[in-house]
Amino acid sequence: MHKQFFYRLLFLFFTIVATAQAPKKPTASEIYHDLQKLNFVGSALFIAAHPDDENTRLISYLVNDVHANTAYLSITRGDGGQNLIGPELRELLGVIRTQELVAARKTDGGQQFFTRANDFGYSKNPDETFEFWTKDDVLSDVVMTIRKFKPDIIVNRFDHRSPGSTHGHHTASAMLSVEAFDMVDNASKYPESASEYGVWKPQRLFFNTSWWFYGSQEKFEKADKTKLVSVETGNYFPALGLSNGEIASLSRSMHKSQGFGSTGSRGTETEYLELLKGSKPTDNNLFDGINTNWSRFEGGNEIGAILNPLEGNFNFKNPSEMLPQLLKAYPLVSSLKDAHWRNIKLEQLKQLILDCGGIFIEAASEANSVNPGENFKVSIEAINRGKNNVVLQSVKNSEGKTLWDTPEILPFNDKRNIEITVNSAKQNPPYSSPYWLNEKGTVGMYVAPKELIGLPETPVLEKVVFELQFGNTIIPFTKNIVYKFNDPVKGEVYRPLEVLPEVTASIPEKVLIFASDETEIVSVIVQAGKDSISGNVSLQHPEGWKVTPEQQTFQLERKGETKTFNYAVTPPNGQSEGYLKSVVNAEGKSFDKELVTIDYEHIPYQSVLLPSEAKIAKIAIQKKGQNIGYINGAGDAIPESLKQIGYSVTTIDPSNISAENLQRFDAIVVGIRAYNTVPELAFAQTALNKYVENGGTMIVQYNTNRGLVTENFAPYKLKLSRDRVTDEFSEVKILAPENPLLNSPNKITQQDFEGWVQERGLYFPDEWAKEFTPILGMHDKGEAQTKGSLLVAKYGKGYYIYTGLSFFRELPAGVPGAYRLFANMLSIGK
Repeated sequence: MHKQFFYRLLFLFFTIVATAQAPKKPTASEIYHDLQKLNFVGSALFIAAHPDDENTRLISYLVNDVHANTAYLSITRGDGGQNLIGPELRELLGVIRTQELVAARKTDGGQQFFTRANDFGYSKNPDETFEFWTKDDVLSDVVMTIRKFKPDIIVNRFDHRSPGSTHGHHTASAMLSVEAFDMVDNASKYPESASEYGVWKPQRLFFNTSWWFYGSQEKFEKADKTKLVSVETGNYFPALGLSNGEIASLSRSMHKSQGFGSTGSRGTETEYLELLKGSKPTDNNLFDGINTNWSRFEGGNEIGAILNPLEGNFNFKNPSEMLPQLLKAYPLVSSLKDAHWRNIKLEQLKQLILDCGGIFIEAASEANSVNPGENFKVSIEAINRGKNNVVLQSVKNSEGKTLWDTPEILPFNDKRNIEITVNSAKQNPPYSSPYWLNEKGTVGMYVAPKELIGLPETPVLEKVVFELQFGNTIIPFTKNIVYKFNDPVKGEVYRPLEVLPEVTASIPEKVLIFASDETEIVSVIVQAGKDSISGNVSLQHPEGWKVTPEQQTFQLERKGETKTFNYAVTPPNGQSEGYLKSVVNAEGKSFDKELVTIDYEHIPYQSVLLPSEAKIAKIAIQKKGQNIGYINGAGDAIPESLKQIGYSVTTIDPSNISAENLQRFDAIVVGIRAYNTVPELAFAQTALNKYVENGGTMIVQYNTNRGLVTENFAPYKLKLSRDRVTDEFSEVKILAPENPLLNSPNKITQQDFEGWVQERGLYFPDEWAKEFTPILGMHDKGEAQTKGSLLVAKYGKGYYIYTGLSFFRELPAGVPGAYRLFANMLSIGK
C-alpha cells in the first residue's frame, strides 16, 4: 500500500485512542451504544483555538445523544500555556496538551484534529495573531480538514464579530472557520486539497454562544433568543450509566496540565447555538432536514434494512446473536460508492463484528522500542470467546507481506499464541516522535509533511493485519503493535511500541550562563538505542568559544545504557550568545537528537526527539547574596536558572513556613501562580511578611486575579488585574531611574529588554498602596501605558517585590537582560 494512500485512509477513519492504555473491551451496553452510532450517518465539526476551548458538553451530546461522527479541530496545540503538573513548557507542553485532548476525545467518543498553527502566547486581537500565524497556511489547513472530514454542520466556539473582546486566537479561530465555510465547495480555492479530497458543502454553521458572551447570566436571560437554537444536553444514557454532563466532565478532566478537573453534572442543561450560515432548523434538532440514515447513499436502503432492526432487537445478554446480520451487511458496506462514509462505517462495522463475536486479537512486541530496519519479535494472541466459527487465516504487515499463513480454527475460549518476526521498515517519518517537531518552524507556525497535516499525533508506524474468516467471508483487521509488561503495583501496563534512533545524546543543562571568563565543564550524555554501538561525540559551538577536546569516542554494550562525557567550554571576551550542539557519529550515520520522555498517568508514555542543544550566553552580570529560598507554584524552571548564575537555591515546603525557618535565606522567591495553586500560602503570609520586616527580600512572580488563595499576599494593598503586554518587542520606559533595582549591582538599560520572548508580562497589578514604587512602564500598540509590571516596596528593614514580567519564560530562554534584572531584584538591600 502506498504511504500517501495509507495516511489518507488513516485520516478518514483514524481511531483516536490513547495507545498506551489497555485495549477497549466493551460491555454489552457499550456495544449497543456503538451500534447506534453505526446507524447514524452524519457528522459535526467543532472549531476553536486551544485544547481547553472545546465545549465537552456539546461534543459529548453530539457523539452520545445524537450519535453523530464528531470531531474537534483545535487550531493550536496549546504550546503557549502554563503547566500545572510538571516543568514542561512550549513544545513539550504542546505534546502533553495534544495527548490530553486525544484522551478527552477517547472519553467522550469524538475525534481530534489540529492545524500547523503554534500557540505563541496571548494576543489581544486577531490582527496581532495573524502577524505570527501564516493566515493562508492555517486557513488552508482548516479548509483541508473540512474537505477530509466532510461535516454536515460546523460549530464555532467563539464569535468572529468581536475582535479585541477576548484572546486574539479565539476570534481568529472563528474568523478562519467562517471564511473556510464559504470556500470549501469551490475547487479553485486551495485546489490541492480539492483535488485530493474533493469539495464539500456543510449545511450549517453555528456559533455556540452562552451567557459569557453576553457579559452575565442576567443579561443573557433577558436577551432575545429568537435567532438561537437550543438543545438539551443534560440527558441520561442508561446504556452507559452516565449523564451527558458526567461524560463531559470526565472528558474535561483530562486537561490536567491546565488544572481543569471537573465535577460531573446531572439534570437538565441547555446549550444555545446561533445560526450563522445555512438554513435554520425548524426544531431543536441540529441535523433537521439533513438525511442521516442509510438511505443517504445509493444502496444504503438495503444496508439499513439489515442494521436498523438490530437496535430494537438487541440482546443485552448475548450480543453475538446479531453477528450473522453484521456479516451480511459487511459486503454491502464494503461496496458503498461514497468512499468517505464507506471507510468510516466499515471500520465501525468491523469493530462491532469483533466485539459481538467476543474476539480478542493483539500483537505485542518484546521490546518497548525498535530502530528503523530492525527485526524484532512479536507475540500474537488470538482468542474466540464467542460461539461462532472463526478461522485465523493469516497475519500480514501493513505492506501486505505475509508473516504467518497457517489457517487455524479458533476454538471457543481457547487462546492461540503465535511468535512472529517483524521488520521495522524505514518509513516517513522515520521515528515515532511528534511529527510537527521534526523540523524547525517559526514563532507562529509548525512544519509538517503534507500527508500528516491535521492528524493529532504521528501515526503508529508498526502494525499487523489479522485476516479472520467468518464462513465464506474474510475480513482484515489492522492492529497496532503494542508493548506491554507487568508492573508489580499496576499490573498489566500498555505502552506504544516506538521507533527510535540507534543513539541519542543530550546536554542536561538547556541554558548555560557564563558570568565570567572562566572555563566551565559541560556534560553530554550519550544513550544507546540498541545493543553494541560505538562511535564518537563532539560539541559544535559558536565562533569565539573554545571547546576541548574536539571529540570523544564511546562504546555502549546494552540498549538504554548511558555514558557521560565532559567538555571544557571557555567563553570569549565580551558578551556573546549562541548554541552548543552535540553530534554523534555512529554506524556511518550522524545523530543530533535528544530523547525526552513524557510519562504521566492520564496520557500515553511518549518519547519526543528534540534537537540536542543548549543555549550558551556570556553575560556581564554581578550579584549579591547567595542563599535563595524558592516556593514552587504552578511549575517553572526559575530555580535551575538561578543556579546557572551561581545562587544556591533551596525548595521551601509551603506547609513548613515560619519566620525562623526563613531567616537563613538572603531572598525568598515565590513561583508563578503560587497564590492560585498552593493553599498553604493562605496561612503563611504572616510569617513571610515578618521575614521581610526583619530585613529579607521577597519576590512574588505573577498570579492570576481569579482564584487567589488569599487576597492579602502583600504587606500593603495590591490588586491584580488582567493587564498584560503581549508584544515582546514593545518599548519599555524607565519610570524610576534612580531605584536600586535598575542600578545595583547591574546597570539596567534599554538594551536589557532586547531579545525577550513571547511577551513582556501578564496579570499586572493596576492598584497599589503608596508604599510601592513602579519601576517600568510598557504597553501594547494602541493601548495606554501600564505601570504595574514591576513594583517594589520597603517594608520594615526589607523589600517586597511583585512582578508580572514573564521571567519564567525569559530565564529558561537565556535572555541576558532578564538575568541581570532578576539578579538586581535578589540583590536589593544587600
